Amino acid sequence: MKKLILLSSLSLFLMNCNKKTETPTAKVDTDSAETTEKVIDTLGAKSFCYMGVTGKDTVFVTIDDNLGTITGKMATKNSEKDSNKGDLTGIKSGDTLKLTYEFAAEGTTGNKNDIYFLQTKDGLSEGIGERDKETGTKYADENKIKYTGGNNLKIADCKLVTKGLK
Repeated sequence: MKKLILLSSLSLFLMNCNKKTETPTAKVDTDSAETTEKVIDTLGAKSFCYMGVTGKDTVFVTIDDNLGTITGKMATKNSEKDSNKGDLTGIKSGDTLKLTYEFAAEGTTGNKNDIYFLQTKDGLSEGIGERDKETGTKYADENKIKYTGGNNLKIADCKLVTKGLK
C-alpha cells in the first residue's frame, strides 16, 4: 500500500513539473491613436515605369493601375522617324493591358491607336497583330495578337522615364 501511495505521489509530482507556466500577456489597446504598424494600401493605384531601347530608338511608358482601370503616358523617341507622345487609357484583363493610345505626332494631334501589352514581372511585351481594314487603328482579331516581335519594355527608374516623357 505504501508503494502505491508513493507511486501516485511521484506521478502527480512529475505531471505538475511538465506543465508549462503561462505568463499573462499584456492587453493591447487597439483604439490607441499611436500605432507602430505600417498600413499597406492594397486598393490604391499602383504605378509602374518602363523603358525599351532598340538601336537608337527609345520608348518610355508610365502606367497607373487603379483596380484594373489603366491610365498612363507613352513617348517614342525615334532617331530616323517621327517621334510621338500621348496618353494611355484602358483596362487590365488578366495579365494583358488593353489600351488606347491617343497621341501627337509630326504636329498633328488626336491620333488614336489600340495598343496591347502583356505585363510580366520583368516588364511589358507589345502585342503585334493585324489591324482592322476599316479603322486601321483597332486590332482585327484580339485572339491572333502575338506578344513577340514588338517592343519589349523593362521596368525602369520613374525619374528617368518621367524625364523621357517631357
